[in-house]
Amino acid sequence: MDSAQSSQPEMAKHARVQVAHPMLAMMGMLIGGFVGMFSETSLNIALPQLMAQLNVSTATIQWLVTGYMLMVGVVLPLSSIITKWFTTRQVILFALIDFAVGAIISASAPGFGVLLFGRMIQGIATGLILPLMFTVAMQIFPPYKLGAAMGMVGLVIMFAPAVGPTLAGIVLGISSWRWIFWLFVPFLVIAFAFAVTSLKNIAEVTRPKVDFLSIILSTLGFGSLVMGVSLASDHGWGSGIVIGALIFGIVILAWYTHRQLTVEKPVLNLRAFAIPGFRTGAILVMINFGIILSAMYLLPMYIQKGLLIPVALTGIIMFPGGIMNAIVSAGAGRLYDHVGARMPARLGFIISMVGALMLAFTSTHSAVWYVIMAHVILMIGAPLAMSPSQTHALNALTGPIAADGSAIMNTLQQIVGAIATAIATSLLGIGQAAYLAKGTTNAAGAFVNGAHYGFYFTLVLALIGFLIALRLPKAER
Repeated sequence: MDSAQSSQPEMAKHARVQVAHPMLAMMGMLIGGFVGMFSETSLNIALPQLMAQLNVSTATIQWLVTGYMLMVGVVLPLSSIITKWFTTRQVILFALIDFAVGAIISASAPGFGVLLFGRMIQGIATGLILPLMFTVAMQIFPPYKLGAAMGMVGLVIMFAPAVGPTLAGIVLGISSWRWIFWLFVPFLVIAFAFAVTSLKNIAEVTRPKVDFLSIILSTLGFGSLVMGVSLASDHGWGSGIVIGALIFGIVILAWYTHRQLTVEKPVLNLRAFAIPGFRTGAILVMINFGIILSAMYLLPMYIQKGLLIPVALTGIIMFPGGIMNAIVSAGAGRLYDHVGARMPARLGFIISMVGALMLAFTSTHSAVWYVIMAHVILMIGAPLAMSPSQTHALNALTGPIAADGSAIMNTLQQIVGAIATAIATSLLGIGQAAYLAKGTTNAAGAFVNGAHYGFYFTLVLALIGFLIALRLPKAER
C-alpha cells in the first residue's frame, strides 16, 4: 500500500481547520441563525395587531416581511467576498451586534418607518450568518463528524420556523408585539459571548478586488423588482409607478446577469444555470419557497381576521403544521438517497396542491381541525419536494462552480419569497375589494375572500412546480 492510500484514513480523522472545541465555536452562529430564521417567520402572526396599532394597511405592513427578506437576499451573495476581507470572527460578531441593534430599534419603534428600518438591519445580520454556519461547519469538523454537524445546522434552520409562530402567539397573548423583538436580545448576547470566547478565523483574509458595480446592480435590480410588486397592492398593477419600477428592475437585472456571465470573478456565478440539473432543481426550490412563504403569510391573518380567533390560539393552531414541516424536512433528505428527487418532488407538489386547495375552500365558519389539517398537509408536501430538489441541484455541480450553488439558491429563494409575499398581498387586496364591491360590509367575509385569492396563487405555484418536476430524471445514483 502506497503512502497516499495509507494517509487517507488518517486525513479523514482531522478537520481542515483545527479548533479545540468545534461545538462551542459553532454555538454563536447556531443561536444567531436560530434567531434569524425565527425572526423571518414569527412576525407573520403579529401583522394584524401591528396593522391596528400602527394604523397601516395590509399593503404597507407586508413590507416588514418583504423588506427583511430583500435585505437577506441582497447580503447573501456578498458573504463570500466579505469573508475574504474580514475574519470569520469579525463578521459574526458584527452580525450579532447588528441584529441586536436592529431588534432594539424595532422593539422601541415609535412608528412603522422606524420599525421597518430595524427589520431591514436585522436582515443584514441573517444574510451574513446563514451561509457562514455551513461554511464554518465544513471546515472545523472532521469528515466523519460532518454529517452530524450539517444535520445540526439544518435542524436549527428547520426548528426555528416550526416554533416561531407558536412562541410569538404566546408572547402576543401575554404582552405586546414589541416583546417579540426584546426576546431576541438575551439570546444574541449569549451568542456574542460564545463567539468572543470560542470562534476563530477559518478562512484566509486575502482582500481581493471588489466588484462594486455588481453589488450596486444587484441591490438596485432586486430592490426595484420587489418594490414594484409590493407597490401593486396599493397602486394597482397598471399604475405608472409599478410598471416603471418593474421595468427598471428587469433592465438592471439583465445588466447584472450579463456582467456575472462575463467578468472573471462574478459575485454570483450564474453560469451554474447552464447546467440542466442545477437549473431544474434550483427553480423547484424557489417555487417551493414561494409556496411556503405565501401560505404562511396569509394563514395567520386568515385565522385572526377571518375566523376571529385570538392571537395566542392562532400560534397553537399553527404549531402542528410547523412541527410537521421540521419532521418531513429532516426525513426528505434521506429519501433522496434511496429514490432520487423525481418521486418525492412530484409527490410533494401534489400534496401541496391538496393543502392549498383545502385552504382555498375555507370560510368564516371553517372548523379549526379543518384549518389545522390543511396546514399540516401543505407542510408535508412543500418540504417533501424541497430537500430532494435542493440536493438534486447541488449534486449537478462539480468543480469550482459547486461552491456557488448554495449561495445562488439561498439568494434567489429569499428574493422569490419576498416577491411571492408581495403578490399574495396584492391578491388579498383584490379579493377583498371584489367582495366589498357587492355592497356587503362583512369585514371577515371580505378578508376570507381575499385570502382565497392568495391561496389560489399558492395552488398555481404548486401546479407549476409539479409540471417542472416532470423533467427530473427517473433515478440517481
